[in-house]
Formats: sequence, structure tokens, C-alpha cells
Amino acid sequence: MISLHHATKLYGTVIGVNDLTVDLGPGVHGLLGPNGAGKTTLLGLVTGQLRPTMGRVEIFGERPFGNRRVLARIGYCPAGDLLERRATPREWVSYLLRLSGRDAAAARRAAAAAIERVGLSEAIDRPLATLSKGMRQRAKLAGSIAHEPDLLVLDEPFIGLDPMARHELVAMVREWASSRSLLVASHLLHEIEALDAGLAVILGGRLVASGDVEEIHALVDSLPAEIHLEADEPGRLAAAACRGGLVDSLRFDGATGLRIGTRQPRALASHLATAAAEERITLRVLHAGDRSLEAVFDRLVQLHRGIGPAVAKAAAMEARP
Repeated sequence: MISLHHATKLYGTVIGVNDLTVDLGPGVHGLLGPNGAGKTTLLGLVTGQLRPTMGRVEIFGERPFGNRRVLARIGYCPAGDLLERRATPREWVSYLLRLSGRDAAAARRAAAAAIERVGLSEAIDRPLATLSKGMRQRAKLAGSIAHEPDLLVLDEPFIGLDPMARHELVAMVREWASSRSLLVASHLLHEIEALDAGLAVILGGRLVASGDVEEIHALVDSLPAEIHLEADEPGRLAAAACRGGLVDSLRFDGATGLRIGTRQPRALASHLATAAAEERITLRVLHAGDRSLEAVFDRLVQLHRGIGPAVAKAAAMEARP
């Protein structure tokens, strides 16, 4: 369904997507990456808004740029909020359908059906300016599905929503994805997990991992996490840590600091707390390594390139546009 081979998109000297090769079949796919990773550029290539500088992009076996046959089969919900605020949801979605070639009567019927499908019928004739962020997101989603596309592409669809609105929108997208194909970009792993989607992880315009959620977690967990400790007697604590068989690497950090690499951070933390109590060592700080999304991506880059953490961090920073 989606095929990119050595696709590169340059903005002058800035790299948006860098030599990316990936093939995605029909189904539900999540595109995961932090802000600035190249997700929106990749979606622009998939939806035919951008032409690759180098390489090839094919959707349904054809190049999408300027291809009306392909574009008619794609629904796109961009990340930005709706700028048109005077129109009503009915008028807005009808306008989009007229642009796709429907006559006025058919556009109004299809618009009403799409708006009902996203649960916005009670506000169908209210100006968009009077609607909440969540309701405008529903209006955007209605506009992207009203022409019954074969592929729905969503760019950060849940950003800025309160938990209830996010839950409802996830349920709507899941219902859609039960019978059609979906590509959704997000910088939050749990949003992709909620859709039961396969994952493609992008960082610095490069694909660094792909697979299902369990495979991505397994990749991350295969690399050592780092625990930082501050203790009065770090030498004795280091010796106690090594007795547990949980240590992959160890280095001292100043007079009282200790940094330990491990693949079992929870087990090691428990072991260290017990050892400190038994050995009567004052343990002032026990801090697990950064578990933020940025850190996860840095660890994936480390695994992808087979290099050490410090070098991987520097390489990842250098790769970001």
C-alpha cells in the first residue's frame, strides 16, 4: 500500500527525510517520532503534497504527487487547527467534498453522514469558532473521511485534547481502522499503542526501527538502562551491586556518584536498596535513566548503529534537522 525506496526530501540544506526505505501493507500503522523527527515531511510525501528530492514514493503502486487517481483514495487530517472559523461543520465538509468533485446535493448528504459518524451532529450548523478544540478535531476528521478514502492519514490527531475527548477520538479512529487502512503520526507511544497499530519509528529523518509494539519494546529493553546513585561509600555499593549478577557496566562519577548499566533496572534498584540497608551504606540518590521518548529514540539509534550510548546521543543530535 505504501512504499518508499531511498526516499529523501531536502529543504535547501535541511534534511526532512533521509534515504528512507519502508514498505507498509494494508492495515493500521503508527509513525512514531519526537517533534522535528521528519514525520510531517514523510506524511507530505505519502499524501502527494511533496515530491521527493531523491528516491521513489508509491501509494497503491503509483506515485502520488499530482496523481488524482491516488489522491482521491487518500483522506488526510493535518495537525494544525482549522483556520476557517466562520463556516459551520456542514459547510466546511461540504466544501471539501465539492473540491473532490461532488455536486452540491451529494456533498451535503455525504457531509451530514460523515459528521454524524464522528458524533458531531448536534453542532453541525454551529460556526466552528464556537466549538471546542475536541469538536473541531471531530470536524477535521469528518472532512478527511467524508469521501470514503481507502487510506486515512492522521497527523498528531490527539494533540491538545483533554483525556475524555482523546478517548472518544481514539475509539472513532479504531472503528474506522477496522475496515480501512490507517497511517497515524504521533510523538506519544501510548496513543499508537491504543490503536493496536504496527510501528515505524523515525528520528532525524531516518527510519530507526519498525515492527509491532511488543517488538519495539523488546528492542528498547535489549539495551542497558542506566541507574545513577549517590552514596557515602560508592565503592562498597559497587561491590554489592556486582554480586547480584544484574550489572552490565559500572563507572564512578566523582567522589560519591556511581552509574550502573543494566538490562533489569527494577530488579537492580530493589537489589541496591536491600544491599545498602544490609551494609549500612547511606544511599542519598537512586535515579533511573531517562525514560522519556527522546531517550527511547536515542537507545533505538544506539541499537540500530551498534555504538555506545554517548556516541549514539551525539549522533542522534547531529542527525536531527
